[in-house]
Amino acid sequence: MPLSPLDIHNKEFTRGFRGYAEDEVNEFLDQIIKDYEIILREKKELEEKIKTMTVQMGHYNTLEETLQKSIVVAQEAAEEVRRNSQQESKLIIKEAEKNADRIVNEALGKARKIAIEIDELKKQSKVFRNRFKMLVEAQLDLLSTDDWDHLMEYDVGLTEIQKHARKETDEIELTSEELNKLL
Repeated sequence: MPLSPLDIHNKEFTRGFRGYAEDEVNEFLDQIIKDYEIILREKKELEEKIKTMTVQMGHYNTLEETLQKSIVVAQEAAEEVRRNSQQESKLIIKEAEKNADRIVNEALGKARKIAIEIDELKKQSKVFRNRFKMLVEAQLDLLSTDDWDHLMEYDVGLTEIQKHARKETDEIELTSEELNKLL
């Protein structure tokens, strides 16, 4: 067990012949007591500091462990977000490719339909042109016949027209008379 300042103060030495000077020994012991008290006080303060620092170090170790766990969790979360975003981007790309294929197919279908309609319109225009040409040729043939010349030569007077009109009226009257008889 270490000596305390009180042990040093209470220590009594036996007296010998021609021993040490008592005042010098007492002064020296007093100085040792003071220095020893200072050392003990500093030792106690240092022990308190060590306790405080041990507690703080425990706190910092706990904090470090928590931070390390948080970093691991954050890294795992970041990795999960990265994986999810990659999957989502793949889905978006697939959807975009599907939509692009659909749009291209629709456009090709419309183009085919328009090409068919154009072909049909070409056929109809050829048919119309041929019919119109035939109609015009037929009309030209009618114009180039001799019938027109004969019409110009035909001379009918007003009296002949009137005779012809009376004859038709008489036939109508006869027909009326016959009808009356029948009724």
